[in-house]
Parts: sequence; structure tokens; C-alpha cells
Amino acid sequence: MIENIAAYLDHVVSQGILSLSPPGWGGALLVGLLHTITIVSGAYIIAIVLGILGATGKIYGGPLIRDWLSVYTTLIRAVPELVLILILFYAVPKIINDLLVASGLARIGFSPTVVGMLVLGVVIGAYMTEIFRGAIIAVSRGQTEAALAFGMSTYHRAVRITLPQMLANALPGMANLWLSATKDTALLAVIGFNELTLVTKQAAGSTRAFFTFFIASGCLYLLVSVLSTQLFAWAERRARRGAPEIRRGKV
Repeated sequence: MIENIAAYLDHVVSQGILSLSPPGWGGALLVGLLHTITIVSGAYIIAIVLGILGATGKIYGGPLIRDWLSVYTTLIRAVPELVLILILFYAVPKIINDLLVASGLARIGFSPTVVGMLVLGVVIGAYMTEIFRGAIIAVSRGQTEAALAFGMSTYHRAVRITLPQMLANALPGMANLWLSATKDTALLAVIGFNELTLVTKQAAGSTRAFFTFFIASGCLYLLVSVLSTQLFAWAERRARRGAPEIRRGKV
């Protein structure tokens, strides 16, 4: 078995199909990975903004705002991501251009990267809303009441009390959502976005080395996941500085 694997690896190296320069596809895979990281980073920032607004609206908003936000989060989480991506990919640019035309402005063109970020950001934003909502609710009520007793304004209570503690509670869920979003970028291949999965399919179809390229693609996704996990773990440790350390069920 080991001899067969070694022979296969020697065959792959001798062919040079994973070399960074043509005719190898290694460089194209790295470019696809860069596109994946670019789009998921932009979508994640959009999702954070939507999540903060959505969580704030659900907790502190009026009945109408809470109802609309409940429809948004329920609908997004109920419908499969692939269906949402296909709908939003064609609907979002049309809605924006219709609004521009109605305002007397000219239509604008959208690059696939921008549309992909918007679409994925709207989808992830529904999950981020619930993560932030739960994290805000988990903040001790006594903390905010003490801040109110000290005469802190709403802004200072949010910045100094709620947000730091909310972030510590939200980071584990945010990390899981980032990893899930990284894999969800593969769904954008169906609309022709040139990310890692689509490049992998093109390389495998061109060389017929399906096993080689899908293993290589999986390793790249795994590398991103490992590095991201380490980064979020560091961020969580920073956010929990000064808090009691919980190990094996004991504080």
C-alpha cells in the first residue's frame, strides 16, 4: 500500500501538474484560494454589520422591527444556501439598479466578486444575528445595571460593558461561522465565480487527475481552517482576559 502511494506521488511530481507555473495548475489553485479568502472576508464583514444591526433590533427594537428581523433570520436559515445564492445572485443587482433608475440615476455594473460578497454576506448575516443576540443576552444584567447606577450613558454602557463581554461570548460561534462560510464559497462555483473549488474542477477535468487535485484542494481548505482556528482561539483568549478560567467544570 505504501509503495503504491509512493509510486503515485512520484508520478504526480514527474508530471509537474501541481507546479506553480504552466502547464502545472499549482499557481491557479493558489489564485483560486486567494479569491476564496477575499470573498469570504468581504462577506464576513458584511455579516458582522448585519448581525450587529439585527441583534440590536431584535433585542431593543419595536414590534415591527423584531417581526421583520424574525422573518429575515427564519427565511434565510430555512432555505438551503445554494437556493438563496442563486436567487440573490440575480435579484440583488436587479433590485439595486431598479432603485437607482427610480431615483433618476444610471445603472451600474457589478463584478462577480462584489455580488458574491453581498450574497454570501446576507446569508451569513442571519446566522450572525442569532449569535450576537445570544451573546448580548448572556451578558450579566447586573453589569449593565451597575453601569447605569454609575451614570454611564447608553453609548458608554454599550462600548465598555456590553460589547467586550458580548464579544467573548460570541467568538466561538463566530469562529464556527467563519469556517462554515469558507466552505460555503464553494457554492459560488455554480454561478461561475472563480474560487478554489471551480479551479479545482477545471484542473481535474483538464488533466484527468481528479484524486490529485481534490486532495490538494482539501489540503488548502484544511490549512485555512487550522490557521483560522488558531487565530480565533487567540482572539478568544484576549477577549477573556481577567475572566475566571473554567477547566473540567470548575471555576
